[in-house]
This record gives sequence, structure tokens and C-alpha cells, in this order.
Amino acid sequence: MEIAIIAHDGKKAEMIQFLMDFKAVLSAKKIHLIATGTTGKNAEKAGFKVRKLLSGPYGGDAQIAARVAEGKTNMVFFFRDPLDKHPHEPDIAMLMRLCDVHNVPLATNPATAELLMKSV
Repeated sequence: MEIAIIAHDGKKAEMIQFLMDFKAVLSAKKIHLIATGTTGKNAEKAGFKVRKLLSGPYGGDAQIAARVAEGKTNMVFFFRDPLDKHPHEPDIAMLMRLCDVHNVPLATNPATAELLMKSV
């Protein structure tokens, strides 16, 4: 199973804490993580094996969207910061739309991500 992890700057610490909380599940279930650039670097520093793509504003969100469309990514955890502006908002919207089109579970906050992890 491939899970994409993305977190806006104001949510990166929450993402790492979430991953730590579910470290046993992530390693036991043979889950492969992919991530946008900085989120992936932070996850690696926390001890996770992650395939890093480009940073979100430089095309990482679009790369993950393509993987969703290709059927390679099974779940997306995108901890968004709704109180900040993001120059790559069109890519974010595309990713969310493709998750809906291809029926891929998408969590935009830790509470929803936790429910999805409990179903794995």
C-alpha cells in the first residue's frame, strides 16, 4: 500500500507527530510512504523511509496527483493549513479533485487520518 504524506509548513510538526503515533502500524503493514520534498525530509529525520518527490510549490502536489490518477497511490494524508495562502493552490485543488475522481481516501487533518489508519 502506498500512502502519500503532504503537510503545509504550519502543519509539518503535526504530520510528524501523527506518523510517530502510528509508527508501529506503518511498519507492520508494509506501507510505502511518498511525500513532497520538505515533508519527506522531516519524516526521514524522524526515522521513516520515504520516497521524496518535489516540494509542493515546485510540482510535488502535481506529482502525487499523477500517482493517484495512475492508481499507484492508495491513500493521501494532506495536512493543510486553511489559514494561510498557498501559491500552488491550483495543484492542491487538482490533487483533491483527483482523489475524489479515483475514489482515493484523502485526510486533510489528523482526526480524519487517524480514522483511516485504524481501517488499514
